[in-house]
Formats: sequence, C-alpha cells, structure tokens
Amino acid sequence: MTDNRQDIVIIGAGPGGYVAAIRAAQLGLAVTVVEMDTPGGVCLNWGCIPSKNLIQQAEDFHTLAAMEKLGVKVDRSGLDYQAVHDGSRAAAAALAGGVSGLLRKNRVRVVKGRARLAGPGRVAVAGGETLSANNILIATGSRPMEVTGFEFDEKRVLSSTGLLGLRELPDSLVILGGGAIGCEFAFVMNAFGVAVTVVEMLDHLLPSEDFECAAVLEHSFSQAGITVHTGTRATALRHTAAGVAVALATPTGDIELEADKVLAVFGRRPNTADLGLETVGIGTDERGFIPVGDYQQTSAQGVFAIGDVTSTPLLAHVASREGEIAVEYIAGHRGAMRRVDPDVVPSAIYCEPQVAGFGLREDQASSRGIAIRKSVFPYRAIGKAVAVGRPEGLVKLIVDPDTGELLGGHVVGLNATEILHEILLAKTAELLPEDITRMIHAHPTLAEGVMEAALGIDGAPIHL
Repeated sequence: MTDNRQDIVIIGAGPGGYVAAIRAAQLGLAVTVVEMDTPGGVCLNWGCIPSKNLIQQAEDFHTLAAMEKLGVKVDRSGLDYQAVHDGSRAAAAALAGGVSGLLRKNRVRVVKGRARLAGPGRVAVAGGETLSANNILIATGSRPMEVTGFEFDEKRVLSSTGLLGLRELPDSLVILGGGAIGCEFAFVMNAFGVAVTVVEMLDHLLPSEDFECAAVLEHSFSQAGITVHTGTRATALRHTAAGVAVALATPTGDIELEADKVLAVFGRRPNTADLGLETVGIGTDERGFIPVGDYQQTSAQGVFAIGDVTSTPLLAHVASREGEIAVEYIAGHRGAMRRVDPDVVPSAIYCEPQVAGFGLREDQASSRGIAIRKSVFPYRAIGKAVAVGRPEGLVKLIVDPDTGELLGGHVVGLNATEILHEILLAKTAELLPEDITRMIHAHPTLAEGVMEAALGIDGAPIHL
C-alpha cells in the first residue's frame, strides 16, 4: 500500500467530477480523480450525449418525409438501427476521449477503480492503493431507480441505459414515466417507427415543467401517433410469449397493455451506498442524499459532495457548477460562488418540440398563493416559426406584478432549449421585461417571441 497525499481526491469523473478536477488544477491544486469506468460519467457515456445523438438521427430520419411535399420520392425502408446505435456510441467515445485529454492536459492524475472513504483524509481504491488527501470530493452520481415488480433485465424491461444499448428496434414499446427521459425516448422511438405508449402517473407529461408547455407537447405526441396515458399508474408487469404485459390503473378503469419491451424511467437514485461514509461520520437523508452546506461541504471536515448525490436538481450542468463551487472554496476563493439557486437552473428536454424552463411555474404560484402576472406568446405569431413550418409552441414569462421582476420563463417549440437562455440571462442580470423589449431583435428570428412575450406583460405585443 502506498500513500500519495493530494490537495484533493475526487471520487467520480462525471460532469461534476471532471469539471471540478480541471478547475482545481487551474487553481494550482494537486488533484487525483478515481473513476471506476470511463471519464465523462453516465451523462457523457450513457445519457446526455448518446441520447442527443439518437435524437438528432431521429430528427434527420423523420424530416425525410418532408421531402415528399416537394415531389421527391423518398424510400425510408431498410433502416439499419445498428448503424444508428453505432453513431451514438461513436459520439460518446469521441467526447469521452476529449475529457480524458483535458484531464491529461491539466495534469490531473486519474486512477481507475472503485473508491470508498477509509477514514478522515483517506480514499481506498479496490485492489489498489490508498490515497491521502487534504480534501475529498464525492461525485459518484446516480443510477436508474428500480421499482419492485418492474426490475430491469435489460432484455424486455429496460432502463435508460438498456434502451441506449439496443441494436435492434422493437415493434412496440411502453414507457413508464413521462418525465424528461421518457419523453425524449418516446420521440426517438416513434420517429423510427416504433409504436409507443407513454404512461405518466401525474396529470400531465413533464410534471416538473409548465402545464401549458406540456399540453403543447402532448398534442404534438398525439399528432405523431404516440399514445399518452396521464393520471395513470402501472400496477403490475408480467412476461408473455411475445414480450411483456403491463397492468394500468387509469382514470376510467383498469386496462392491460402488451408490447415487445418496457422502458421503466421512474427516476434516479444517488450512488451513496458502500462509499464508506460512516468512516467519517457522514449520514444521508431518507432518500440517500448527502446534506451539504453553501460550498458543498458535508458534516465531515474536508469532505465535499456534488451533483446527483446531493438533493439539488439531478442535472449535469448543476453538477458541473457545484464542482466549481467546491474547489474554489477549497482553494480559498471564499466569496466567488456559493450554493446553486434552483430558481435559476434551466431545464432542457430535447424531444420534439423541445421544452425548456426555469424558475416559478404558474401552478406553483397558484398553490402557494403567490400573485403573478404572466404573458404567453405563441410560436404561430413568430414569423420565423411560420416560415420554417414549425409554428407549434409558445414563450411564457411570469413576473412579480408589483416589481416586474422575472420569476420564471418557459418555452416549448423549435430550439426552445436555446431560446430560454435570453430570458435566463435577463433574470440573472436582474433585468425587467421592459429591458428585453428595448433590445432590437433581428428579424426573422425565434428570439422575437421573447421580445413579444415581454411586450405582452403590459398587454402590448405587436404581432398578436
């Protein structure tokens, strides 16, 4: 056993861990990262990146049909889904290689293996060395939540990882969970010709997003031939000769759906088990999350936690920012950044149409008794959206009726995940809707919808 003291040892090289490692190295700290798999974590290798590649390929395949409107004969038969799968894996591999290169460039030492805390200032790597560090950063991420009765076998009952690993398309798929992951895969599978049914326990798809945006998505899914059951709970699953059968309790009665495969996306669980937390006196809450302070510090001196192992939104960009907060604090930059404000964390769902948002939702304001003023501007009134044949969508602003402060922004439609950031920038810069309206927006652009929604706060949109 060797003893290599570092300024910081980071357990996990996902979007939180590797960003923290690079930033720590930039600040002059000696850094070692322990990673049991490939640098980049679930997001890069089995989540964000390969799924977005699939989405792009699905969009390309789906838009071939539009050529028929121009009189072009398009034969979409003969789709080789193995090639689609290979493309997604190539994208993940390329970016994983890029992350490894960045770690080398910044002189971050990477140790491969499973790590666990072995007491104050010590990290043991299974089958290898024990590292000593002045600080330890836990960035071990999360895994798909498995529910009793719906256990993954990755053959007929799939996790998100299992679906990304498919080399052949099923004829039919039932998706249990209408959140971001479920909706993204619903779009992909439907675009490639799979018969898709989405089941969501709450009253609309994307329960954590604005209900009007979700309604636009549900209408789009319906038009595309995706069956959606909301307010519906999956009660049982059984294997059949041909695939699976799922029992559902719907608002109108019990039914059973049969399909080749089921994708179960009930959420994610933090990877905090068997980390040796007890060796330094760290406990977790009832859901397994590690409580942290303003600078991601845990209850144990010199031990920090970021990303999906904490109770902040389980998003790659949140993990990355928390990694920066932690290492800047460790390096002595005590006033630069602190705890992520959930009200300015953007969400981004890459189905078709895209859905994005941040801050207060209208239903939240209503349930909390918060007075708001809102403005909704439809994509059908945006010249660019109509010109490119994508008029489905809306821009929605929520403001404080007394101060005019932006409390929330929500967008559904073409490029919504990009459009949202103008609103978010205005929020973080403490601008008012009138400041947005004073800025000249190029015509024709989708961003004009933001300007028009801002004008609508005072009831004065031009093109509606």
